[in-house]
Parts: sequence; C-alpha cells; structure tokens
Amino acid sequence: MKILITGAKGQLGSAITNILSTGICEIGEISNLAKNVEVIACGSEELDITHLNKVKEVIKNEKPQIVINCAAYTNVDGCETDYDGAFKVNALGPRNLAIGCEEIGAKLIHISTDYVFKGDGSSPYKECDITNPISAYGKTKLLGEDYVREFCSRYFVVRTSWVYGYDGKNFVKTIIKAAKERGHLTVVDDQRGNPTNAEDLAYHIIKLMETEEYGVYNCTGEGECSWYDFAKAIVKFSEIDCTVEPITSDKLDRAAKRPAFSSLDNMMLRCTIGNHMRPWEKALETFINKLN
Repeated sequence: MKILITGAKGQLGSAITNILSTGICEIGEISNLAKNVEVIACGSEELDITHLNKVKEVIKNEKPQIVINCAAYTNVDGCETDYDGAFKVNALGPRNLAIGCEEIGAKLIHISTDYVFKGDGSSPYKECDITNPISAYGKTKLLGEDYVREFCSRYFVVRTSWVYGYDGKNFVKTIIKAAKERGHLTVVDDQRGNPTNAEDLAYHIIKLMETEEYGVYNCTGEGECSWYDFAKAIVKFSEIDCTVEPITSDKLDRAAKRPAFSSLDNMMLRCTIGNHMRPWEKALETFINKLN
C-alpha cells in the first residue's frame, strides 16, 4: 500500500510518518497492513498543494491508495491579514487533493479544526452540529472541508484541536521554554478546548485509513480545559518552579477572534472504530516525560 502525506514535516505529519515507518505507536498496536506501506512524505517544497495541475500530476504518477493532508496555514492571526494565502492553502489545497484522489479512486484523509465552530456553546460539539466560524482561519478551513466532500467520494474529514507533537513548535514546548526563562507566566483562562497529543491523533488516522467508515470525525484528547489549565499542567509535569496567572482574552492584542468554547465530542469515533484517545492530562504527562 502506498500513502502520500502532505505537510509531512509538521508535527502531525511527522508523527504519522514515524509510526508508519517504525510500526511503533505509544498508545497501541497498528495492524500489519499499516506496517507494510510505502510512504511518500511531502513538505511544501516537494508538493505545493495550491497548484491543481501539479497535485493531479503527482497523484497520477505516484498512484497512492491513500492521501493524508496535514498541510495547513495555521497562523490564526496571519490568516486575517493574508486571507488569500490562507484561502489557497486551507481551501484550494484540499480541493485540489480531492480532485486528484477522485481521478484515481484514492481515499483522502483531510485534517481540519475546532475553529469551524463559533464557540459560543457550553457542551462539546458533535460532528452533526452546525458550523459557524468567526475567523479567517476557521472560514477557510471550513471551505476546505466542503470542497473535500464535494469533489471526493472516499473521504475522512478529521477535526482536531490544540495539537502538540515531538517534532516542530507547539504550545507545550513554548510554555516549557518560557517557564524556565521567566518564572512567571500569564495565560488566558476564557478559552476552553481539548489538548491533543499528535501520537493519539496519528494512531486514529492510521486506523481510519484501513476502513471505509467515511465521513466527518472529531478526534481530540479526552476532557477539556482552558489554556491556563493547560499551561499549569505543563509546568507541573515539567517540575519547573514557575507561577502561572490567569488573564482574559481582551488583555491580548490579537487580529483574530478565538472561539471561547470549542471542545469537541469524539462521537463518530465511538460509533465506528472506537475512541482510544487518552485523557488529555495523561497524554500530556507521557509526552513531557519522553520529551525530557
């Protein structure tokens, strides 16, 4: 089986590539089928997903059975000032991959985000809940989802949130570094969501790709918290002498609005392949122990 991964140099793309290459995942066994694959790992230099003809050419020549799209314009504030750039990567990119996959009958797994929701509720969003993004990032990611559904018949849209992994930059590494350097941090406490270990997310993506359980999935760490709670747990598990103080979002000068409550419910996982996402605290503690 041949798998093409876009955005392969990011933290999720790297996690998927590593698991498929080694056959080892910290949260569970992967099948023998997933261990015997040829991985084509593409960063933006190898494949710019914003160019339709190039995408079609690569997919036609390589003939992958599965394409996993981890490429995204994830700078939330940057998306507000570079809407065209965000649109090309987050919307046109998935469209191009969907068209290319449909031409050869390949499956497409597209990674999306909790930011497709407005975030004004009080209970975790299910896959069937109405989307209503409030930022350029969320709007372009939602359009990417729509294009995937429109142009590809064999698709998995996987929504996730607050992802951190062993490769690349993320909130966990940023907090650890800042805590060691400063000894005192202020973090917003009025935005709630689900921290997600990239290892858990990659595991479920690999499980999904072997099925025909097509559709839209939420895939996040179990349990919810605020960024402030998340930061406190990071400092605690890292055993750093640092105080963490809560602040409100209006104290930060940011271009983009963030959803106040974007927690997701992994309902589709529970009802199909099974939900094996770890509680966010357990997954975080394991990550930090391995990081050290």
